[in-house]
Amino acid sequence: MEGPARRPNRLPKFDYSQAGYYFVTICIREQRHTFWTSVGATCGRPPLSPIGQIVERELVALGHAYPTVYLDKYVIMPNHLHLIIRLEAPKDGRPQVAPTLSRVVQQFKGAVTKAAGFPIWQKSFHDHIIRNEPDYLRIWQYIDTNPLKWEQDRYYTPSVDHALQV
Repeated sequence: MEGPARRPNRLPKFDYSQAGYYFVTICIREQRHTFWTSVGATCGRPPLSPIGQIVERELVALGHAYPTVYLDKYVIMPNHLHLIIRLEAPKDGRPQVAPTLSRVVQQFKGAVTKAAGFPIWQKSFHDHIIRNEPDYLRIWQYIDTNPLKWEQDRYYTPSVDHALQV
């Protein structure tokens, strides 16, 4: 017997390979606190766990896999991460198959899973198409202050020591 059908979370008929800015949230399975070495209030960037370090390494490597993909801003939280991903058109004007946002996220999640040695991600991801500069600046600010407001975050779960180990 199959579970309930999942609601599609991509904007219908939108071309997610077109140049633009996208706010992406990716969550870990079972809301495990896995990416920080300790979970709680912090006065700055928290120390990343070994898996958190893998996540950061693969985020930084996104541009190597896709030369038209840029990571403008990111934050790694205990059980999720937020990113601003910028997709650009090829600078030389040559036609090429542009990666979709879904393909970029899938590649990233696969690289982290391979490096960790086991699956850690929840299915899919949440995205928001950034439409203008005020929207971009609001999201930038949210990402910047997210670690300081961890206990008010919508993905917050009480500290349960069930972090995954590499």
